[in-house]
Amino acid sequence: MDTLKSIFAWLGRFLEKTRIVFLNIGTALVLILLTIGFFSLWSAGPAPIDKEGKVVILDPSFLIVDEESFSSEFPIFAENVEQITFREFDYLIEQLKSDNEIAAVLIDFSSTGFAGPTTAINVAEKLKSLKDSGKEIIAFSTYFDTTTLMMAAYADEIWAHSGGAFTINGVGGYRQYSKQLYENLKFTVHDFSQGDFKSAAESLTQTQMSDEDRKQRTDILIPIWNKFKAIISEGRDIDIQTIQNFADNNFTISNQATFENLSFATDNGFIDGYKSYPEFRSYMIEKFGEDQTADRLTYPNISFIEFMETYDMETSSDSNKIAVVTVEGTIMRGEIEPGIAGADGIARLIRKAHESSDVKAVVMRVNSGGGTVLGSEIIRDELLETQKKGLPIVVSMGDVAASGGVYIATPADYIFAQSTTITGSIGVAYAFPTLENTFEYIGINTDGVTTSKYAGWDISQPIDEAHAKLINADAAKTYQRFVDLVAESRDKTSDYIYSIASGRVWTGTKALELGLIDEIGQINDAIEKAAELADLDMYEVKYYKKEISPEQQLILDILDEFNVNLGVKSKYTDLIPFFEILSRTISEFEPTPLYNCTSCDVKIN
Repeated sequence: MDTLKSIFAWLGRFLEKTRIVFLNIGTALVLILLTIGFFSLWSAGPAPIDKEGKVVILDPSFLIVDEESFSSEFPIFAENVEQITFREFDYLIEQLKSDNEIAAVLIDFSSTGFAGPTTAINVAEKLKSLKDSGKEIIAFSTYFDTTTLMMAAYADEIWAHSGGAFTINGVGGYRQYSKQLYENLKFTVHDFSQGDFKSAAESLTQTQMSDEDRKQRTDILIPIWNKFKAIISEGRDIDIQTIQNFADNNFTISNQATFENLSFATDNGFIDGYKSYPEFRSYMIEKFGEDQTADRLTYPNISFIEFMETYDMETSSDSNKIAVVTVEGTIMRGEIEPGIAGADGIARLIRKAHESSDVKAVVMRVNSGGGTVLGSEIIRDELLETQKKGLPIVVSMGDVAASGGVYIATPADYIFAQSTTITGSIGVAYAFPTLENTFEYIGINTDGVTTSKYAGWDISQPIDEAHAKLINADAAKTYQRFVDLVAESRDKTSDYIYSIASGRVWTGTKALELGLIDEIGQINDAIEKAAELADLDMYEVKYYKKEISPEQQLILDILDEFNVNLGVKSKYTDLIPFFEILSRTISEFEPTPLYNCTSCDVKIN
């Protein structure tokens, strides 16, 4: 036994020393990388890029968002999704349109993520403008799905890989309903949500989708799907019914070797055909010639990142500024993070804007399905301070601006949304379980002494009728406040807002008809409106966003210099959907009222 102990003791010491050695080696390698990168950034200038006759390869493996956000962790340890803002993408397309040196643009959006369906539509429309400018566009991908095809629709030619995949799945999806699970666990679920269409708690209280939720989801999905089909139809000159028939009858779960679908897609004009990599390379060489400077057989090309390095993003300079603040993700207390609209961080940005003497108006870009009541209040409060100073406030709604996203928009002087924006959801989500029956079943008893009736209450105890009335009264009051603020903001009666509220979601087009917004338009329209309200002819647009520290920026620059990616690429984001917030709430046993919208989570594939 002593011998065995000695062996394990020696092994423990050996492993500890080995760990320290490897840790030191890793630290040394990081320091060497940082040192080399530091001197590279300071000593090496950008090499000249020859664009003449080149094909620009536009294959963004990024998430296209309204505003970049980074984890508060140090960049090396954080899992940050690679992002590009839509305004950067917009600027890229404008430069491609006006550049007379490049030969063509080769696109592949199969690895691109979109903040939501409206962002995807906006990107497709920008690619149409590129086509309309006279630039030749060729699309090639190993994988075509609904969004990849929509991006490629306006290309002059669309080619798939001969061993790749082609599918059109449409939009929408399914959710899980856990009522039976909670019953089996003997949880008692209490639902104090306000609004017949407020479906956030349905996954806890139902075994299937309610008629109300099914109706509202249908009403928002159909216009989005119709828009997707219209883009594909126009770009490829294909009858819309043919697109629908393909989506209904040619389903595949594979991301490769869908030979039947590839043949069907070719025969019906969705794509021009399919080629292997060598075949496509030869085809491109035949069209654009051989790159004599390359160390391998290929056509002359540069990446879109190299192309953008030949331009400096233009910024105007004026003493009059219009501030743009973005609310993107789930609204909650804290700092701005990927997928999290940290209310404290956003409030600081708004305050920084309205405290600047140069800022004459504020545009708030909202791309959020809401979140916590307190987080929404914090953002709204700072907008009210902006309003007190006489600064115009214009709201631009993106993919989704619902529930808390509507709440924070109530101080606005003018509201824009796009036709496919998902908005509304004026209601309160408030549901949680109590575990008294679960505790009894597994043999746990609770007892104690309190000085008042509900002191020490937690979810291990039941809710009596009086307690339920108190909670329901709080939820009803929260709902009434929400309705009254929207009514005041939109110059409507509370009775009218109640009639269109009930937690129901609407598209931007329907919201305009109902008077919840003022105009259909994009963020540029909102900026122009803000300038008009502030009576500005000349102005600079200043984007207020979370700044990273100089140390973090240095690390990111060095990693970029060496083309090192420590982030996690993600094709789609749900901006931290509500069910995750709800799961956190239940797991932490904190009954929490929410201004949030589960029906706004639209899967676009």
